[in-house]
Amino acid sequence: MKNMIVDLRSDTVTRPGKGMLDAMMNAKVGDDVFGEDETVNELEQKTAHLFGMESGLFCPSGTMTNQIAIKCFTNPMDEVICDETAHVYRYEGGGIAYNSMASVRLLYGDRGRINPDLIEPNINPDNIHYPKSTLVVLENTVNRGGGSCYTLEDIQPIYHLCKLKNLKLHLDGARIFNALTQTGDHAKDYGQLFDGISVCLSKGLGAPVGSVLLGSIETIEKAKRIRKVLGGGMRQAGFLAAAGIYALDNNISRLSEDHKNAKALAAALKELPFVIKVMPADTNIVIFELDKKHDAEDFVDKLLNHGIKCNTFGKQMIRFVTHLDINTDMINHTIEVLKKIH
Repeated sequence: MKNMIVDLRSDTVTRPGKGMLDAMMNAKVGDDVFGEDETVNELEQKTAHLFGMESGLFCPSGTMTNQIAIKCFTNPMDEVICDETAHVYRYEGGGIAYNSMASVRLLYGDRGRINPDLIEPNINPDNIHYPKSTLVVLENTVNRGGGSCYTLEDIQPIYHLCKLKNLKLHLDGARIFNALTQTGDHAKDYGQLFDGISVCLSKGLGAPVGSVLLGSIETIEKAKRIRKVLGGGMRQAGFLAAAGIYALDNNISRLSEDHKNAKALAAALKELPFVIKVMPADTNIVIFELDKKHDAEDFVDKLLNHGIKCNTFGKQMIRFVTHLDINTDMINHTIEVLKKIH
């Protein structure tokens, strides 16, 4: 298929379609720092209601919402507990140390998913030699876990442990709607379990930018101050918020298509002689390992010669991510190209 470009690097590469662009151009806007942008207010209220939370705060990125939440829930010299693959630890530029002056206790879970049996022994005792354990962070879905996801049943015992030990619980919901699509759980139930939830709009939902931090009214008021200090106080941000509203209204129900496409890629990869391992494709991420005859960077270049874009994901590892700009023809083209690689 000549001139076909298949961009499987990330679900952040999507571009707004006509419906989303129309919504953006027709947004009612005001100065959001003054709380006067109607569309931003609507997005924050809509997302909070969806997850059964009291309040929300629109921010430019999921990194910002996560970093704000961590700062809200910790003090300097505290400790954050998370899996060693967690985005807040690996991909946010050392922000936990820089922004919150907190240390991190890393756990080794199942494809990025942790549980009470892992968490409890790593909660520090009240001893001046140790940092104070104050926050547990979960990621759903788990990027480095190949899109693995927690069910509500998985999260509930973690919530109960955090309550018992007086720890806060935050969710990096980078691909939370992919997780909900896979598990069949309801977003509103999450509000009963988490002190903070970061809801990303610019990945699977296809908005051009933005995440919403959810929490109690008190938490969000504190978060507004931190957002301002971090430079995240936007003005007529309703043009961006309108894209988020459109995404919530129109792009959640179609996520199952992305999952179907990811499964098709994973099934095809398993049949290839140079692929030695494929992680389960639970949602929209496919991570696979090449044999030692194939260099990951060279493999990416070979695919690029056929118009297929993807990323390396470690030694001999490649990641594909499906999204709303990927269709069945693109998946079939990718599979045909993969079959011809030696």
